[in-house]
Amino acid sequence: MLFGISLSMLIPLYTFFILKRKLSIFDAGAIAAAYGSVSAVTFVTAVSFLEAQQLILHGHMVAIMALMESPAIIIGLVLISIFNKDADTNIDKKSALKHSLTNGSVLLILGSLVIGFVANAKQAEGIKPFTNDLFKGFLAIFLLDMGITSGRKLKAFFSFGWFPFLFALLIPLFNGCLVAMLSSAVTHDSANRFIFAILAASASYIAVPAAMKISAPKANPGLFLPMALAVTFPINITIGMPLYFLVVQMT
Repeated sequence: MLFGISLSMLIPLYTFFILKRKLSIFDAGAIAAAYGSVSAVTFVTAVSFLEAQQLILHGHMVAIMALMESPAIIIGLVLISIFNKDADTNIDKKSALKHSLTNGSVLLILGSLVIGFVANAKQAEGIKPFTNDLFKGFLAIFLLDMGITSGRKLKAFFSFGWFPFLFALLIPLFNGCLVAMLSSAVTHDSANRFIFAILAASASYIAVPAAMKISAPKANPGLFLPMALAVTFPINITIGMPLYFLVVQMT
């Protein structure tokens, strides 16, 4: 858990300083927060990838995913607050912290953890057809919808130049491969190491945009949302997952 939380705090720090060389402080902070946070949909897709490799997801990795969502948002907002020189656009730190910990996606994940903790296998049997048998079908439909949404945003996204595209393409692959190697220091389980790599490589396009809309409205959602959704998300589920798994096996 400490390793996962550390990742969600360190990734926004170094990515922010890369981003602010080319982008505004607000955009750099929002994008850094998105790439430090996690994508639950990418995580769910990674679970299906593990099943295809005949590996089992360990339940505690779900808790680690939940814990990694908020720290990156807080770090991103703190960085904006520190480097923003405009006194008229100061961030309300109290409301930002509250929203980072209580937004809908975070509460949904934490709530499902509580349900999983208090329920037993027998009680879960009643919804097994929905959670097990229909899951992959629903996932395929959702991914198709994500692809359509991403495609619609690409034209506007390219108007910002090549830097955001290259960042969204290369940084996730770098983060995923690096963490796939470094995770051997905390666990030798291949499934856990793969999930750590996915969590480090993924970018939030639900929790972070909601937080930034309230706390940093000057951050352009037309930039950080397509980066996470239209570039990083498909790269992770097509190229990234096989690559991270290969790195885990080789190290």
